[in-house]
Amino acid sequence: MKKIKYLFSLCLIALTVWTCADDEKNVDLNSATAPTELDIQFEITQDNSGLVTMTPLGEGAISFDLAFGDDTPDPVSLDIGDNISHTYSEGTYTVSMTGYGVTGLTSEITKELVVSFEAPTNIEVTIENDAAVSKQVNVTVNADFAVNYEVFSGETGVVDPVVANIGDTAVLQYSDAGFYDITIIVMGGAIETTTYVEENFEVTSIEAPIVSAPTPPSRDPEDVISIFSSMYEDVEGTDYFPDWGQGGQGSSWAMFDLAGDEILQYVNLSYQGIALVEGTTVDVTAMEYLHLDVWTTDAVTDIETSIINNAGGVVTEAPVTESLNAGEWTSIEIPISAYTDQGLTVSEIFQMKFVGTPWAAGTVFIDNIYFYKSPSGPSPLIGSWQVTSIGVGPTQGATNWWSNDVSSGERDCYYDDNYVFNADGSFANIQGAETWLESWQEGVDAEGCGTPVAPHNGTNPATYSYDEATGVLTIVGQGAYVGLPKAHNGGEDGFPVDDTITYTVEFVDDNTIIVDIEAGSGVWWRYNLVKN
Repeated sequence: MKKIKYLFSLCLIALTVWTCADDEKNVDLNSATAPTELDIQFEITQDNSGLVTMTPLGEGAISFDLAFGDDTPDPVSLDIGDNISHTYSEGTYTVSMTGYGVTGLTSEITKELVVSFEAPTNIEVTIENDAAVSKQVNVTVNADFAVNYEVFSGETGVVDPVVANIGDTAVLQYSDAGFYDITIIVMGGAIETTTYVEENFEVTSIEAPIVSAPTPPSRDPEDVISIFSSMYEDVEGTDYFPDWGQGGQGSSWAMFDLAGDEILQYVNLSYQGIALVEGTTVDVTAMEYLHLDVWTTDAVTDIETSIINNAGGVVTEAPVTESLNAGEWTSIEIPISAYTDQGLTVSEIFQMKFVGTPWAAGTVFIDNIYFYKSPSGPSPLIGSWQVTSIGVGPTQGATNWWSNDVSSGERDCYYDDNYVFNADGSFANIQGAETWLESWQEGVDAEGCGTPVAPHNGTNPATYSYDEATGVLTIVGQGAYVGLPKAHNGGEDGFPVDDTITYTVEFVDDNTIIVDIEAGSGVWWRYNLVKN
C-alpha cells in the first residue's frame, strides 16, 4: 500500500484534539464551538469488489458517526484517526457523517459516493500554480464513475502520490521551479483505472512580494528616525545604492514598485550599503530598536544588518544577523543594545550595510527601515477597559476550543469587570459586587456569578509596564490579571511565578485592543477589550 500524504493531516488533527481533551479540566466549555472542516476521505479498491475505505476528518472533532447510505441499518462510530471499510454494490450513495466535539456539540456533512465497475470516463483536469504560494500547484479532477485520484508530481525523489476525492483539490509543493510531467491516476471501483498525464507543466516560483510589508504604526516625529519608509519622513538625500564595489560581483539594485508602494530591491545580495548624504549623521542613542521588513525567496536564508558610526572621524561598525522566512515578509526588530553591547558608539550613524547568506545567492526586498523608541507621551493603555469577547485554542488567535462574547447575554457579571491602567503605573482589577467564579477557586463549588474570591478580588496592590515597541504587557501583583484570573504563563491555576504575568497586546485602534497569553504549552487565550 502506498504511503498517502493525507494521513499526516490526520496526525495533526489527532494531536490537536488530544491537547484540547487533556486541557478540558481547565477550559470552560459552556459555549464550545462545534467541529469544523468535516470531510470523508474515500479510498476504493480497484478489483470490482466495491470495497471502500472511509476515513473521517474534522477540526475540533473527537469522534464520528458515519452512515454508509445503503441498507445498513445503523451508523458506525469512529474515533479521530480511525477508518472503516465497507463493501458496496454498484450505485450512487449519499454517505452522511456527524462529528462530535469535546462537549458533544455536533456538525454534519453528506458526500456523494459513486461505486461503479466501469473505468472512469469524462475526465476533467485543472492544474494551476497557486497565486499566493511559491512553487505550489493545485490539481482538481472531476470524472464519471470515479471516487478518488492520485497525483504524482514528477519531481525527482518524490515517489508517494497526493490523494484526493473526486472534485476536491490535491496540493503539490515543489522544491524547485521548472517543467514537470504530472501523472494523475483516476480510480473508481473497477479494476481498470484511467491515467492522465500533463507533460511539461511549468511550476513557477514567486520571485517578488505580492503584498506590501506591514504598515508601521503612527509615531510622533521625536520617536522615530526613518531611513526608508513611506510612513515617516526619511532622512533627506539618502543614497540606497552607493556601490562600494558590489556591482562588480553581479549585485545590483532597483526600486521595486508594488502597485505604487516603493520597495528597495537588492539583486543577488552579497553586501549592500546605504549612505546618508555627505556630512549627515543621525544620533540613535535615544532610540530603542532598528526595524526593517525583508522579503525573499528561499535562496537567501539570513541577513546581516550593520550600522556604521563615524564618531570623531573614526569609522566603526557592528553586525547583527537575523533569519528570514521564505516567501513572506519578515519583520525584524533589532535592539540598539545589540549594537552597543558590541562596543559600538551610535551617536553619529552615517551608513548601513546588509549582507546576504548565502553570499550573492538571491534577491531581497527591504522596506520600512527606521530607528524608533517607545512613545514619549503617556501609555496608550492608560484608562479603564472591559472584555467584550474571550476564547481559547491551540495557537495564538485561535478560539475553536471555546469562545464567548458580551452579546451572548451570559456572564454579565464578568463582562462588567474593569481593568484599570493608571498613569502612575499602578493597575487594578475592579469587579464590583460580583464576578465570574470557577471551581478551581477556593470555596467555589460550581461556576457562576458570585462575590470575588481573594487574592483575585482586586484588593492587593499591583503595577503594570507596557513596551509599545514589542507589545508586551507585564502585570505584577498578587491576584492581578487581565481576562481570566486562572490563566498565566505557566498554566491555569491562578498562581503565577513571582505574581507576574506577561501578555501580548495589539492595538486595533485607540479604544480597542487584543490581548493574548499562552497559558502553558499549546493553550492560547485571547481577550478583546474596549476602553470605557
